[in-house]
Amino acid sequence: MVRKSQEWPNEGELVVGTVYKVLNYGAFAHLEEYEGKEAFIHISEVSSGWVKNIRDHVRENQKIVARVLRVNPKKGHVDVSLKRIREDQRTKKIQHWKVEQKAEKFLELAAKNIDKNLDIAYEEVGYKLMDSFGDIYAAFESAADEGETVLINEGIEETWAKTIADVALKNITPPEVQITGYLDIKTFDPEGVEIIKKALKAAESDNIEVQSVGAPRYRITVRSSDYILAEKDLKTAAKRCIDIINSSNGVGEFLRELE
Repeated sequence: MVRKSQEWPNEGELVVGTVYKVLNYGAFAHLEEYEGKEAFIHISEVSSGWVKNIRDHVRENQKIVARVLRVNPKKGHVDVSLKRIREDQRTKKIQHWKVEQKAEKFLELAAKNIDKNLDIAYEEVGYKLMDSFGDIYAAFESAADEGETVLINEGIEETWAKTIADVALKNITPPEVQITGYLDIKTFDPEGVEIIKKALKAAESDNIEVQSVGAPRYRITVRSSDYILAEKDLKTAAKRCIDIINSSNGVGEFLRELE
């Protein structure tokens, strides 16, 4: 179960739940992010249309995403709605919840590395990471990108910071960025075809691809885990190509975006 730092959800919040009981007038679900808390979905909040049989819409063990309508600690549950949520919101929430499940496994692994359990991990650093980075996965992403220092700067104890950064580096692949530019090149040399081939070949590398859009225009694409480095590689590759063209009775121009 992915945990939240607060005890109860807020009104209007989207929550993930698992339905455990379906009755004629509504359904009950365990809240996945709020330990020991449950949600109640009244039949009138199941669907925007007329509901003849509630079991046509919800069933036991079904994962749901719902919007919190009211929080009632005295009754021990929150009232939620299935119909007051768009499909794109539902999809985004489920995806985020799955990512946080993965982050919790990372946190548990980090805890095991220093002989602690998940409960202690939440108490000592988990909730702090949520407060500082928004959620636990974002903290691990930052650690994978910037190392333990980014955690220490947020008040995370050094031993925890080191083991979290180690787990992050081993388990999180930096997101890939892709940027594109265009080369307009032509040469009047008798060996023009071969010169252009040579120039385009000079622009290519392991993370750089060149494709013809239609002579004299060529698309140059760079893939990298770092946007700034990608921009630098793009300009350097374009320069390699244009230098060859310019030295062979030709002209070349680099365009960052297709105009």
